[in-house]
Amino acid sequence: MHIALREVHDSDLPVFFRQMNDPEALRMAAFTARDPADRDAFEAHWKRIRSSAGVLNRTVLADGDVVGHAAVYGEPGEREVTYWIDRSYWGRGIATAALRVLLTEAPERPLFARAAADNAGSVRVLEKCGFRVSAQDRGFANARGEEIDELVLTLEG
Repeated sequence: MHIALREVHDSDLPVFFRQMNDPEALRMAAFTARDPADRDAFEAHWKRIRSSAGVLNRTVLADGDVVGHAAVYGEPGEREVTYWIDRSYWGRGIATAALRVLLTEAPERPLFARAAADNAGSVRVLEKCGFRVSAQDRGFANARGEEIDELVLTLEG
C-alpha cells in the first residue's frame, strides 16, 4: 500500500467529519471535540487551523484514497503531532508510515505527542517513530465523559 501526504483540500473535510464521528474511534482517541457531531464547530475549527501559519496540516492517502489526516502544531519548543486514521484502516501500518513522512516535513525537535494511556495502538505508532514516554498526565476526555490517564511522548533531535 502506498502512503502519501498532501495539503488538505476542501473536499477532504466531509471525509474527516465522517471519520471523526465513528464511536469506536472517538472512544479510542478520547481527547476529542466537545461535540464531534457539531458540524459548524468542526468547520470553524478546520477553517482556523488551515489558515494558521504555524500549523502543518496534511491529508493522509493510502493508494490515493483519503484515509485520515496528520498535523504538527504549537509554539516552537512545544510543538505537537496529531493524527487520525479511519478505523477501517487500523492495523495496516498506515499511521506509522504517515507519521514518518510528516516527521520529514517537520524537522524541528523536540516534538511532543499525547495519547490516552490505554490507546496501545497509538502509543505503539509513536514509539515506532522514535517517540518515548516522557511524562504521565490526567485530563478530561470528552469522548469518554471523564478524566483519564494520558501519556506524553517526546521525540528528541
